[in-house]
Amino acid sequence: MTAPTRAVRERVLDLPVDGLPAYLYDLDALRAHTAAVRAALPERVELYYAAKANPEPAILGALAPLVDGFEVASGGELAHVATAVPDRPLAFGGPGKTPAEVTAALAGAATGGPVPRFHVESAHELRMLAALAARTAPGVRVPVLTRFNLAVAEDALTGSSLTMGGGPSPFGIDPAEADAVLGLLARGAFPQLEWWGTHAHLVSGLDAGALASVAREVVRWSAALADGHRVRLREVNVGGGMAVDYARPEVRFDWTAYGTALAALLAEHPGLTLRVEPGRALTAYCGWYATEVLDVKHSHGEDFAVVRGGTHHLRTPATKGHDQPCTVLPVGPWPHPWPRPAAGRGPVTLVGQLCTPKDVLARRVPAAGLRAGDRVVFQMAGAYAWNISHHEFLMHPRPDFHFLGAGGCPVAAAPRAAGAG
Repeated sequence: MTAPTRAVRERVLDLPVDGLPAYLYDLDALRAHTAAVRAALPERVELYYAAKANPEPAILGALAPLVDGFEVASGGELAHVATAVPDRPLAFGGPGKTPAEVTAALAGAATGGPVPRFHVESAHELRMLAALAARTAPGVRVPVLTRFNLAVAEDALTGSSLTMGGGPSPFGIDPAEADAVLGLLARGAFPQLEWWGTHAHLVSGLDAGALASVAREVVRWSAALADGHRVRLREVNVGGGMAVDYARPEVRFDWTAYGTALAALLAEHPGLTLRVEPGRALTAYCGWYATEVLDVKHSHGEDFAVVRGGTHHLRTPATKGHDQPCTVLPVGPWPHPWPRPAAGRGPVTLVGQLCTPKDVLARRVPAAGLRAGDRVVFQMAGAYAWNISHHEFLMHPRPDFHFLGAGGCPVAAAPRAAGAG
């Protein structure tokens, strides 16, 4: 599913030059992948999608029948997801929630809508949530998961690409404060707030075995905390963090092994529900960024291809420091009377249009003979791509968006528009 599907390849070659760059998403591929993930997870594991990875409405709509809910991390995301996929269960996470955001999250519950799970990040946030719930949604029971920044085994985070916990961090509650915070809930200091369990998304980029080991530590710690306060542990959210390897796009996270490990963990804790919140690991493989080679240059013994767009559209290579995997689609003939710029026999570095040396999409790509006018499709662009990029830098045109359904037919398209995306 990483190389352009036939539907994407044909669509890219059909696009006019002024329709590039463009994002293309194969929604059938996304549905098939997500269904396989859901099938690999045991019954008592809820699958939520982390909307921050890619909040395009067509993506959310394709996922809605296949996931148990959506995780949002701001008031803006909450409003956007609630509009795109109404009445779906939501979990509201993220540090630094404002009173206005919390009030907005409670507003739907006050009128009979679903009550989001709140991932509470501090004692202050807990008190603010209690006060706002009493004021704006009296009588509504609000489910709370306290997020803790747990210390885990020293080798557990080896190989991770990003850590959010396990050491000094702005995320979650320090374990030293766990008894005090849970004590407030256990003794009924906040009658509307109902403690459901814990949240501990500590790391990203681990394989199935390592991530399952972290989940086991989190569940055991959470169970001991609940037992100490004689409260029921209903749910533990072990977050996302499934490895996505841009250097080896053919290597995938082993969802079957992860599901088997979580099933064994659940067998030790009857009545417990686990929740996972993948984002990138669901959508990365179904998205592509397609563009055109504008020029090919030889510089100090190396070849560079300058493409339309760049990291202001697809920021992930710059953010993560990797080379975005790509496929070249040759295009001919050459419509101009002057010679067609072309690369030599060696590798080519693909760069964008920005006047900064950091605008690099992929280094030393084996693309001998790459020519101006050829098209390049960057793979694994379905997550943390357009929505995390610095769109307005140099004010280049925005890309078009194409969402392909059964048989490669367009099911939705979004034109370039300021403020879109």
